[in-house]
Parts: sequence; C-alpha cells; structure tokens
Amino acid sequence: MNQSENINELAMALSKAQGEITPAIKDSANPFFKSKYADLTSVWAACREPLTKHGLAVTQTMAEQEGKLILITMLLHASGQWIKSFLPI
Repeated sequence: MNQSENINELAMALSKAQGEITPAIKDSANPFFKSKYADLTSVWAACREPLTKHGLAVTQTMAEQEGKLILITMLLHASGQWIKSFLPI
C-alpha cells in the first residue's frame, strides 16, 4: 500500500502548506551550464516552516529489494495519515 486508508487531512494540510511555500532562492552556481540553481538547503528553507505549521513531515529511508537499493520517501501528517513512494537507485 502506498498511502494510508484515508488521506483527507493530509491533503488539506498539504494544500494549505503549498499555498504558503515561496520559491527557493537560486543561490548556487553551475559553472558548466553558466546558470544559477536553488541548492537543497535553499529548497528546504523555503518549505520547512509551511510544512511544519500544517503538521507535515518528509522522511527518506533506504531499503533493499531484489538486490537493488530503493529510496523510500514518505509524506506524513500529524493525524497519522501518510503517502509513500519508492524510487530504485
């Protein structure tokens, strides 16, 4: 299962948080492409407060499945509701 039985509270909280998340600041440079980008610190700074304010948290863990590494990302809500995704690495 990739989500809790219900996600209504999680969806409402995520909707509210997304309305408050501002664009991340492009404060890092990529000399190869001569461009600027928002690094992970900047992205996290842009979304941490709105996510926390609405009872949301993000976790990432690793697992092994059929001899391959899998990145597991979970979006959790204070109500206990959750959504999970898997990404082979």
